[in-house]
Amino acid sequence: MFAGIDVAAEWHVLARLDDAGAPVGRPTAFAEDAAGYCTMLEALGPRPVLVVMEATGHYWKNLYATLTAAGHDVVLLNPLVARRFQEAQLQRTKTDAVDATALARLGFEKRPAPTRLFDEAAEALRELVRHRDRLRQDFDDRVRQLHRLVDLGFPEFTRYVKGMDSMLATALIAECPTAAAFARAQSRRLAKLRYDGRHEVGEDLAEDLVAAAKRSVGQHHGPVYEMQARHICQDLDLWRRRLKEIEGDIDRLLDAHEVGRLLTSIDGVGPHSAARIIATVGDPAHFRSAAAFAAHVGVVPGLRQSGKRTGARAATSPFGNARLRRALWMTVLSAVRCNDWLRPFYERLRAAGKPPKLALIAAMRKLLHAIYSVAKNRRPFTVMPEQARAA
Repeated sequence: MFAGIDVAAEWHVLARLDDAGAPVGRPTAFAEDAAGYCTMLEALGPRPVLVVMEATGHYWKNLYATLTAAGHDVVLLNPLVARRFQEAQLQRTKTDAVDATALARLGFEKRPAPTRLFDEAAEALRELVRHRDRLRQDFDDRVRQLHRLVDLGFPEFTRYVKGMDSMLATALIAECPTAAAFARAQSRRLAKLRYDGRHEVGEDLAEDLVAAAKRSVGQHHGPVYEMQARHICQDLDLWRRRLKEIEGDIDRLLDAHEVGRLLTSIDGVGPHSAARIIATVGDPAHFRSAAAFAAHVGVVPGLRQSGKRTGARAATSPFGNARLRRALWMTVLSAVRCNDWLRPFYERLRAAGKPPKLALIAAMRKLLHAIYSVAKNRRPFTVMPEQARAA
């Protein structure tokens, strides 16, 4: 049998097809709770069923665990694939029941391979990396808000302290949030302020800030601005500690992960990049080839030719994992500077007249091939003499 489940937050819809592709009963709605899951398993029956559903947000995870534990094969689809299949069927009506039936029909006609999820360590890395990304985004948002308050309350501050995300900046602003507060402060007391538990602000910087505050154009901003700035500095200190804790947890999990630990043997691929790769794709060796891995990331040309139209150069395909591709961009920028194997390859392309971005994308593809090789062979990365000459 074949089944399709239209996944939602509180209610799901199950549609079934028999071995000949004929509908079995009517689509059934069931709730996201124990009683609903019992209804689903009773409708599927004891025989193994190929269940197709979209990987919509996080709502599919409990369903996947329950279905696989019951012995069913589960296929997780990119929603784009499901939508393209329905468009090819010229389906005009869109309801939950219609979507569930279309997913079951896709399973019957295409027979996709069941999805295998990551191991426990990779899943833990995935959750930690995503949590770190959310905290980092919140941290950066708070820094921008603090920058606005400083631009209004003490615009001269950034001439003496660079980087509003630094511990020095938040310690000073928490102590004196506005120019008026700095003007009232004693430079000797401000100089002894420790901003990281060890280093002091220093007399020179304290005197410069107090002097600048006394003639600042933002002295008219009062208690409301002080309150906001202090709250933001407290938030930044808290998130800074949390980010440090999470990064420590990520490093410990990566050390215990065989493939993740081996990936760091490639110059330019640090613990953060290796953790993101494992968190996104699990084990790169699960791909059938290095080219398939590069295609998943999206580092492939999207050639477009039709009739008399012939493109001079193929642009990068828009398909692929954009989040991983964006994260690996900084990794490649580092690798073409410090990697003795990748740097000559990049420089050779630039010397041949290739644009910088094209050369970097080619270097990213070559780096992905190295990552795949390390994961496939389960050995640290080494450059053979013939590889160095080819690069």
